Amino acid sequence: MMSNQEFFEIDPIVREVLHSYQTVGGINHIGGPNLPSRQRILDILQVLRSILFPGYYERDPVDETALPYLTGERIAWVRKSLAEEITKSLCYDCQLFNRCDQLSACAERGQRIADDLLRALPEIRARLQLDVQAALDGDPAAKSEAEVIVAYPGLAAISVHRLVHFLYQREVPLLPRIMSEYIHHQTGIDIHPGANIGDSFFIDHGTGVVIGETTVIGEQVKIYQGVTLGALSVKKPLARKKRHPTIEDNVTIYAGATILGGETVIGHDSVIGGNVWLIRSVPPFSRVTNSAVSSAPIVEPGDGVFVYQI
Repeated sequence: MMSNQEFFEIDPIVREVLHSYQTVGGINHIGGPNLPSRQRILDILQVLRSILFPGYYERDPVDETALPYLTGERIAWVRKSLAEEITKSLCYDCQLFNRCDQLSACAERGQRIADDLLRALPEIRARLQLDVQAALDGDPAAKSEAEVIVAYPGLAAISVHRLVHFLYQREVPLLPRIMSEYIHHQTGIDIHPGANIGDSFFIDHGTGVVIGETTVIGEQVKIYQGVTLGALSVKKPLARKKRHPTIEDNVTIYAGATILGGETVIGHDSVIGGNVWLIRSVPPFSRVTNSAVSSAPIVEPGDGVFVYQI
């Protein structure tokens, strides 16, 4: 007796799929510029994270005497691989918008950007150490640097962001977003590569955090789960305008708060309460809640704190 599998015909399915390539062509990429490899980009990201945090993402302990050789091998591999994927991204963008036809120019620029990122790694590591310390200082449950680095989603998200923001600033298409969306999928924290985030940044818990492209965040800022720093409007013509808020230094934003708009500024040393919906600026040293007794600003004696009901 012949099985059903033996009666299965491939040719009709092939014909139908090929026909769909002609009729539903908007999601085809056939004969176009070479796209960067998503899997290779994620491999590069994992090696970069191992360079940033040596010994934390290994199956076996890293011997100090082997560290120079291991680091050299990793940096050499990243240099070649990252330059190739950046070049693909640049060439895709150029050909998509008919900006140039000189592939060698893209290759030279791709190598230069990859080299610049590698040279910036010591500075990025210094900033990440401040982020780790911010988590230790800001979360009583955090027991050690190791716990923060290997277990905290907020640290994972900001460590990737420090890398992709560097590439975003150099106008590398596709690649930064691939990396940021990967860590978004892993952590539930959505930080656009364009967001400008200062030192000692801490996201506690993290699930559901959204930080938009033109957000500016100062130093020593702490935010909790479910916070949205978003835009009031998502119209395409506003793509190059500042659409997202500015958060100044030493601000805490509690769970579920939504702060919208490119002109919205949260003054330094302010606290934004949970589930607040905020579309206007507040001055420094403010406390914004949903339960204040007055709709007008109230100055609390002695501490210069403004309390807003919204």
